Amino acid sequence: MGCSSCSTDKDGQPRGCKNNGTCGTDGCNKLTVFDWLSNMSPPNGEKPFAFVEVRFKNSRKEFFKNTENLSLSIGDIVATQAQSGHDVGMVTLTGELVKVQMKRKKVDFNDPELPKVYRKASQKDIDIWQKCRDREEEIKKRAREIAIILKLQMKISDVEFQGDGSKATFYYTAEERVDFRQLIKDMAKAFGIRIEMRQIGYRQEAQRLGGIGSCGRELCCSTWLTDFRSVSTSAARYQQLSLNPQKLAGQCGKLKCCLNYELDVYLDALKDFPSQDTKLQTEKGLAFCQKTDIFKGKLWFSYKEDPANWHVLSKEQVKEVLEKNKNKVKVASLEEYEVENLVEIEERVVFENVVGQDSLTRFDKPKRSNRNRNRNRKKKASGANTANRNKQQGSNTNKRKSNSGNNSNSANKNRSRNNNKNRNRNKSRTKNE
Repeated sequence: MGCSSCSTDKDGQPRGCKNNGTCGTDGCNKLTVFDWLSNMSPPNGEKPFAFVEVRFKNSRKEFFKNTENLSLSIGDIVATQAQSGHDVGMVTLTGELVKVQMKRKKVDFNDPELPKVYRKASQKDIDIWQKCRDREEEIKKRAREIAIILKLQMKISDVEFQGDGSKATFYYTAEERVDFRQLIKDMAKAFGIRIEMRQIGYRQEAQRLGGIGSCGRELCCSTWLTDFRSVSTSAARYQQLSLNPQKLAGQCGKLKCCLNYELDVYLDALKDFPSQDTKLQTEKGLAFCQKTDIFKGKLWFSYKEDPANWHVLSKEQVKEVLEKNKNKVKVASLEEYEVENLVEIEERVVFENVVGQDSLTRFDKPKRSNRNRNRNRKKKASGANTANRNKQQGSNTNKRKSNSGNNSNSANKNRSRNNNKNRNRNKSRTKNE
């Protein structure tokens, strides 16, 4: 969902709230909850639930008691109780769904120590809050420089100001325990505010910062995933994925959370599937399992003496052979099962380019070097020059021939004229005599 503040600016650039996917002004936040009971009033004149859910920077959400009976709705900016002073946040949920969320997160709404909502935020509160938010990037950069000077093995990933600007919480990640007492003193002296250091894990860091995963979509932890379950390498083994840490690790450096999405389906399929440690006893020799395909329900076996030659069998055939081996009966060979029952013709799927896109293999062909191109160009140029020379020589010879023919014709005409003149003279002489 887009909000009104994410429209286009005067110069054509996207305006937005500059919160990198964590909108602070409307309902396009990464953890926004849709209130499907907003149009329904409580039955029998009951009072609405006295708690509201308030969201702060990034994914931090807390529950507050509405002791003043304020008419609050989703999107209202409120001033809430803090350890010292007050904080400013946005109401994200009201009504009976807050009770459901509190039960889901195991928060006791009968606890008297739960914080309260003071009031709706005034314009002065919002101005102070926005001014503090604008200082966060600068202070984060300066805090990182101080940590580098003190040679602390830690990474300050994010800074969050309290609504009244009296306190700042620094979120950091570290491999080992860090003594940051001197760091707190230096930052309090440089910034003039109270400092709180809070260590988070690498998954929480990726959740707060966001990003694009290898699938091309936004990170699950920064869009909709709220709980982080442990992910082990056994999830990749069950799904027959290559144990390559570069492919299995996400931007947080840990195993991807999406490895758990389809794990239950694979575990259910493996319940009815022979184990990969299965051994088949045949008269030809002992056969070991080399590969399994859960989707097609097939297993590949090879003899101990000939491990390079694999034979494919279905899981039903493997169970049949195991049942015979259990009764101490050896089958003749694996080739009988493979030839009799697994004669299949796989159709080759041809994908046609109907959209007009470029081929994916257009970069697979090796590029020709520039030397070969220059040589070919020179050869073509030399061939064209020789052809032009030959044409010119042929035209010159033709001209010469035509000129010589014309000269001979003119000479013959002159001779015939002279001969005619001489004949006429001789005739006139004979007449006179």
